[in-house]
Amino acid sequence: MHETNLLGQEFRKVRNSCRNDVITLKKWDQLRDKMLRLKIIEDDLQEKFILGSGRGGQKLQKTSSCVYLKHLPTGIQIKCQRSRSQQNNRYFARIGLCEKIAFLFYQEKSKTQQRIEKIKRQKRKRSKGAKEKMLVRKHQTAA
Repeated sequence: MHETNLLGQEFRKVRNSCRNDVITLKKWDQLRDKMLRLKIIEDDLQEKFILGSGRGGQKLQKTSSCVYLKHLPTGIQIKCQRSRSQQNNRYFARIGLCEKIAFLFYQEKSKTQQRIEKIKRQKRKRSKGAKEKMLVRKHQTAA
């Protein structure tokens, strides 16, 4: 199927509007390819721009740079306020949506999810049995 049928004109508008932004056209093209692989159609996305909150100064609270993205077929919602730029947030929201859909349907974990799980495993307390085994091994090697 041709890419225009799947993604529609909206994706090209989003991509072409970012010419002076930090996110390069190459990255937008990679995102388009990822969306094609996951069968995410731009027409199935509901996008809203809402007022930002949190750190970033007064300008952040005045502008609608926060992006709310909802994938209508699955109901997955993403809210992205990673950057002060609306175009960057549009990109990051779509990346987050792709990661969530990939995990939901294919159990693919992104690098950030893998890193978070590794930190959780490291912080988890050892069970009583595991502590005893460790002490036994420690005393055996010392003797």
